[in-house]
Amino acid sequence: MNVTKIFGIHAVQAAVDFSANKIQHVWVDSQRQDKRLQPLLKQLKSSHLSIEKADRKRLDKMTDGKNHQGIVAEVELPGVHSEDELKHIVTTMPDVPFFLVLDQVQDPHNLGACLRSADAAGVHGIIITKDNSASITPTVCKVASGAAETVPVYQVTNLSRTLRWLKEQNIWIMGSTGETEQSIFTADLTMPLAIVMGTEGTGMRRLTQEQCDFLVKIPMVGQVESLNVSVAAGIMIYETFKQRLSK
Repeated sequence: MNVTKIFGIHAVQAAVDFSANKIQHVWVDSQRQDKRLQPLLKQLKSSHLSIEKADRKRLDKMTDGKNHQGIVAEVELPGVHSEDELKHIVTTMPDVPFFLVLDQVQDPHNLGACLRSADAAGVHGIIITKDNSASITPTVCKVASGAAETVPVYQVTNLSRTLRWLKEQNIWIMGSTGETEQSIFTADLTMPLAIVMGTEGTGMRRLTQEQCDFLVKIPMVGQVESLNVSVAAGIMIYETFKQRLSK
């Protein structure tokens, strides 16, 4: 069991809302009378979770002096899913497939933000590489604000092979790169789709790009050369979501 500590009202609230069964223990500042904290404490008590009062010094030590807002919880981290589980869900799902693929994205903040956008727009799962990629960590869970519990993350050993298999299942592979002419806003995204985003700085690897059925870019008129990968992923996810709603 992979157990970690999370802290702060928002992070603990998300854990209660989406995975209360994975909360092992909760510590609360015995001196804090924060009105924002009271509804959460009431919800924790109604869920019959183990709550222990602690002084601020102890909570500060647990969180390395970070802003815990008077509450710390020990939780079991969500697990990543296997390639076999990905194949099972793809071959049995009744909906039009919609996946996000992250090619060696290593920043946990980016993975967390991608999870949050994916949850909001109905993405069926995020596919990551086993090596050189961020996985599920406390930082990812905090940034994801509950989405790490609701959006499955599938870890694969060979991304090129996985993309080939997805194409065999009639899922189109769309890659993101600035080195193409087609805009994301003119592409048809209503088909079964997997959106591939490359790593921070260098983009998709060559073998990954070769598996893409088509490439798109986000039009930009400013001076910066590229967007943060989680921001770019959010734009592409929501353009897909918009087109599917319209259809």
